Amino acid sequence: MPETVIDYRYPIGKYEPQPFSIEQKIEWMAEIKFLPTHIENALLNLDESQLKTPYRDGGWTIHQLIHHIADSHMNAFLRFKLGLTEDNPTIKPYAQDQWAEMADVQKIPVNISVTLLHALHLRWHELLKYVSDDEWNNRTVYHPEHKKTLRLWYLLGMYAWHSKHHVAHITALRERKGW
Repeated sequence: MPETVIDYRYPIGKYEPQPFSIEQKIEWMAEIKFLPTHIENALLNLDESQLKTPYRDGGWTIHQLIHHIADSHMNAFLRFKLGLTEDNPTIKPYAQDQWAEMADVQKIPVNISVTLLHALHLRWHELLKYVSDDEWNNRTVYHPEHKKTLRLWYLLGMYAWHSKHHVAHITALRERKGW
């Protein structure tokens, strides 16, 4: 029987958009609200050498991953604010691999980004609570890198998935290593 090959890049699978529903909105908003707590739990009792371990061969270290989540979600928060206040604004892509190598990521401990995520996600969740069903389906942003117009609903799902995706990188590594 052939051995199953596990793709550690996508421990929960790739993002699959879902049609709008109140139930799905509640679930995805909970992912946004509770990500900082999930991150803290995933990091619990990891030492510095464990934080410097890549979550997969050729992947970022846990340290880089935590800072990446903060960088990504700061951009996400701004994308939502732009999408809610402007007509199909063009959002700014960023070089995430280069950002993961920058001095702040290399030098600053992960607890700084975890603290940032707590504050950011509190604000982000509060903002999202007041987005109307009509706005979820009709407010958009334009992503020039993908050459696509994206509904805010799509973005909510993508960032809810992104939250679970990166927590799973850490928890799957912990499981594999017996941490």
